[in-house]
Amino acid sequence: MTALTADAAQSAASLSPAQRRAALGTLIIAFVVDVLDGTIVNVAVPAIRSDLHASALAVQWIVAGYALAFGMLLISGGRLGDLYGYRRLFLTGIIGFSLSSVACGLADDALHLVLARIAQGATAALMAPQVLALIQLLYGPSERVGVLGMFGLLGGVSAILGPIVGGALIDANIAGLGWRPIFFINAPLGVAGVIAALKFLPVGRSAHPLRMDWTGNALVIATLFALIFPLAIGRDLGWPLWCVALLVATLPLVWTTLRYLKARTARDGSALLDPALFRQRSFGLGVIASLIFATATSGLLLTMMLVLQIGLGMDPLTAGVAHIPFAIGAGLGVGFIGRGLVPKLGRNVLVLGAACMIAGIVALVPVFAAGGPATPLALALLMAGLGMGMLAGPLTPIALARIDRAHAGAAGGVLKAVQQLGSAIGAAGIGALFLWLAKGAQEAEISRQAFTATAGAMVALLLIVALLARMLPARLFDA
Repeated sequence: MTALTADAAQSAASLSPAQRRAALGTLIIAFVVDVLDGTIVNVAVPAIRSDLHASALAVQWIVAGYALAFGMLLISGGRLGDLYGYRRLFLTGIIGFSLSSVACGLADDALHLVLARIAQGATAALMAPQVLALIQLLYGPSERVGVLGMFGLLGGVSAILGPIVGGALIDANIAGLGWRPIFFINAPLGVAGVIAALKFLPVGRSAHPLRMDWTGNALVIATLFALIFPLAIGRDLGWPLWCVALLVATLPLVWTTLRYLKARTARDGSALLDPALFRQRSFGLGVIASLIFATATSGLLLTMMLVLQIGLGMDPLTAGVAHIPFAIGAGLGVGFIGRGLVPKLGRNVLVLGAACMIAGIVALVPVFAAGGPATPLALALLMAGLGMGMLAGPLTPIALARIDRAHAGAAGGVLKAVQQLGSAIGAAGIGALFLWLAKGAQEAEISRQAFTATAGAMVALLLIVALLARMLPARLFDA
């Protein structure tokens, strides 16, 4: 069999334990680079704006362009892996991501940087779903808990390290390049990823590949655009009427897309996404819980950063360092899961995680009101991070546990897209609530007070996650 026609599941099953570990290490490289790039640019925005004389709108697009392209193309990228091979799409994505990163670093004006950032997001959308798909092929359902739990830890740590690494690189001003090394650093990491992928990742595609569904792709992309685009930039533009209209258009687009996918599946079974996937209880509930959890987490990280800087007067690098207890907590949460908490508690691990995260958020309210004393602040962030880790670790493997491997890429793309959408909703919705309550977040005292009501919204979302967790099957990993 050729690399294109080989069965990826059989190729993965033929790997030795050492080869599986090497393949996992390859996926970790891509995953960390992807997550880092999503947050590292935030700390560089002032330097980029000054150096390129970028307008406020251009700055919004430098940040939102990546998120928009990434979120829109994730499901399509996942299905392309099912069709044409997971390693092939992974390589295409990581090569394209590395080249577009270099283009970002070489940009001589804001327009070129915006276009390169959009290209980064698009190529990341080809790469990211293959990570989840290949993990499904390399490991059985119960094994994925520990593996994906480790990815949850790495994701949380990488997201928090992004501003710290970015701030350090900018401060170092390597060769007088200022902010540009935050993009150039992706090139050597990309080369390492390509070499490792060629050597270690299993070849092949889904055992039952489907024909390409171009109409389904167009409908899904249009629906995600209508959702993510206004959420990404609407707040910064003051929610003009056309942004609101685009959000409203999401409803008929979702209805049209679901009708089309259902009809295409019934006709020849080759739809981009089979709606029946969502009738699988673990996947359907897992997707909804992932969306709400990502919304709460994104809102928490955004509002915490605003309060630390505006309410407590920290500079960006100090505020990034202040997140370290949160990262440690996330690591401990994932570590408990890796040592067997899921087999012992099952779905109740998610309930416990939600309770810990709620406790941490509630504890932050009096801590911020008191001016952020170091020890109570660190303890509250540690508790919130612990809960986040206990939620983030098992949610993905639980959602994917009973998904047919033939749909590994598409299901992985759906989960990544939902997480991206939740992040956008959290930043736009919870962020807008905070800024409204804080009257633009111009005064320290008002900013600290605004966190109280915002915390209530996040607690309510996490209570819904706990309720959804209780609706999951009692035995999570039965066939």
